[in-house]
Amino acid sequence: MKLKEYCGVCGIYNKEEAANYVYLGLHALQHRGQESAGIVSSEDGIFYEQKGFGLVHDVLGDEKIIASLKGKIAVGHNRYSTYGDDSTSNIQPITAQYGLGKIAIAHNGNLINAYKIKKKLVEEGAIFNSSSDTEIIIHLIAKSRFSNFMDRLVDALKIIKGAFSLIIMRENELYAIRDPWGFRPLSMGKLNNGAIVFASESCAFDLIGAKFIRDIKPGEIVVVNKDGISSYNPFEQIDEHRCVFEYIYFARPDSYLWDKDVYGVRKRTGEILASESPVDADIVVPVPDSGVPAALGYSNTTHIPLDFGLIRNHYVGRTFIEPSQSIRNLGVKLKFNPEKGVLKDKRVVVIDDSLVRGTTSRRIVKMLRNAGAKEVHIRIASPPVVSPCFYGIDTPTKKELIASSHTQEEIRKYSTADSLAYLSLEGLKKVVGDKGYCFSCFTGDYPIAFEK
Repeated sequence: MKLKEYCGVCGIYNKEEAANYVYLGLHALQHRGQESAGIVSSEDGIFYEQKGFGLVHDVLGDEKIIASLKGKIAVGHNRYSTYGDDSTSNIQPITAQYGLGKIAIAHNGNLINAYKIKKKLVEEGAIFNSSSDTEIIIHLIAKSRFSNFMDRLVDALKIIKGAFSLIIMRENELYAIRDPWGFRPLSMGKLNNGAIVFASESCAFDLIGAKFIRDIKPGEIVVVNKDGISSYNPFEQIDEHRCVFEYIYFARPDSYLWDKDVYGVRKRTGEILASESPVDADIVVPVPDSGVPAALGYSNTTHIPLDFGLIRNHYVGRTFIEPSQSIRNLGVKLKFNPEKGVLKDKRVVVIDDSLVRGTTSRRIVKMLRNAGAKEVHIRIASPPVVSPCFYGIDTPTKKELIASSHTQEEIRKYSTADSLAYLSLEGLKKVVGDKGYCFSCFTGDYPIAFEK
């Protein structure tokens, strides 16, 4: 699987050493963005911030840095850019000072009308410090004519369209927001002292010892301040379109997402895949790590033993973050190494979570054959990806998506596998349900159109 990932957000209210807890939360969310990281904290109306390129530990891991981030309120962000370039000005949380005070904002998602709004704002005299669509939200809040922050916030959010799970920090309060479509996840938890935590996934709560309370609802604004917790639902209610790829790949398997256990969902996709596309083979081999639960489900259903014929080097980041094709070509060898003793003279079923460009699968098949595999059968625990995503995942263009222009048999020949099969869309819906999700990457049917 090769997709660019997007972002993870975490925020905490009313906790001593808040930045330290956010730092740990970002560690748990590292899989959601490896390009940059940042934390902004607040104490007595003063903002303290630290941001930079690299992994969470590299940017924020020094004790002196964390100690400098004072206050009981903090917000943090892991980033992989889906909009804007990789300049330092785009590293989040983005901070600004405007008519009502200071603001820091962390955003997971992508605004489909960002270009149109930014063009209008610039024509009206707005000056942007970044090329991130997140800064557009700040400008809309700042220019709103309402006198209080909540009204300004709602005014701004009703203009933007697309995926936005936001954590916004003001001097003495924290806001958590999900777009009305509910594309991206955002959850609320609580620490033993009553401190409130927000994070993209529940695995962040597990690390810091917080109890999961609930998901932020689509179109909901949750405010935490000295008066307690308040909830607002200012948007017209519409059908939910939660990103199904969160279950397939992006979320950590130990997260609890939208009333479902991610690990259990992935294991079940393997079970359905096995019933739809069995094969006579000797071993089931997962593409680690995201293919492991589905491989276990496939193995349990077919009674073909699971074995680790591919060993992952965990000190190599996700290979799809590399910008050049030449580096991507080396990525599979950097990331995986075949276990010849497991593979020699075996008929192998290799299970992956998804197939996008097809280049990774082709190299894995070659790797397995070179290690002695007698047959290689590819099974993909999701339907064919035929359309790009506009809602916070920087997928390849449609022409780069191999399933958009090639038949399953043509893809099999390209991969050089002995057979190839995908989980059907109907099979996926048996696992997650047929309502409340965005399946546009598999169908090309978009809930909201991209605006140029």
